[in-house]
Amino acid sequence: MGEQEDLGEDIEDESTAVNIQQVSRNGDISPRSLDTKKSTGKHTRKQKEKSVPVRLLNLHRKYNFYLIGLIEPWQDINKLEEYRRKLGIHDAYANINGKIWAFIDEDIDVEIITDMEQQMTLTSFHKNLGKELIVTLVYAKCDAVERIELWDSMYYLASDMESPWLVGGDFNIILSEEEKYGGLPIYLREVANFAHCIDTCALYDLGCKESLYTWWNGRSDMDCIFKRLDIYLANQQFQDMFPALEVEYLIKYGSDHASLVLYCNADIVQVKKPFKLLNFWKKRDTFLRVVKGHWNTDSMGNPFIVFQNKIKDAKKVLSAWSKETFGDILNRL
Repeated sequence: MGEQEDLGEDIEDESTAVNIQQVSRNGDISPRSLDTKKSTGKHTRKQKEKSVPVRLLNLHRKYNFYLIGLIEPWQDINKLEEYRRKLGIHDAYANINGKIWAFIDEDIDVEIITDMEQQMTLTSFHKNLGKELIVTLVYAKCDAVERIELWDSMYYLASDMESPWLVGGDFNIILSEEEKYGGLPIYLREVANFAHCIDTCALYDLGCKESLYTWWNGRSDMDCIFKRLDIYLANQQFQDMFPALEVEYLIKYGSDHASLVLYCNADIVQVKKPFKLLNFWKKRDTFLRVVKGHWNTDSMGNPFIVFQNKIKDAKKVLSAWSKETFGDILNRL
């Protein structure tokens, strides 16, 4: 494997890990403490280049991925083969501008069918399953006009798509107003363009487990901004192949993006129902009192973690309040 690098403990990547295998959940990665007064969300290229390998290695050791998508690796393309050797994985690919890297296990035969600056699409034949699926890894431009090229390429892929199709990565745009907290108002036209692309391509948002946001600007208090920029989409064929899909957002660890893990274990039966905020709740006078009473509690620590915990706890409080106020609604429908 050559000389061993000093990987250290500093973990500062902006990666999206894609797990196309049947694995058991091993829990979240604990975040390190952050000095919010000094945290700006900015990291030098040198820091990122040094720390990406340890993050990727730790994730692969933990989950033993079949496929890893690394988005904006902050590494020279010449290091792709070095990464592959250190991961002990069979194949490695990069898109035309080196912003999207893919590492593939030996159980999967791969052919690149689209190689663009904003996406790389692979035809993947899983030897154990004996089935073919299409995977599109995305790193979208920040500019809305430049993203049009990405949407057009997805329209083209969808026009004759018959295989199971998974699309995932950093889209640099949210899908709804609820997917952003703080900052300036969103441009609804940009959101609508993204939503139209998803609908036209017959893709479905695979959602997430518990946490909603994947990106944080690294600031606290009034300057804090959260967004859901990293998501997984899949067509109906992919969902039929893996009926128990589950997306997990790992705790943000030193980077402004959280890593994503997709579980495809068809043997797991999902019985946990997702939380839904029902519109008629807002008509009850006690609704706002319950939300404010919970939300205004003092909490210390990393603002990203504090915010996620408040969201998680608010779901539990509102679910209990709804059952006490309205009874078991679903059983009465």
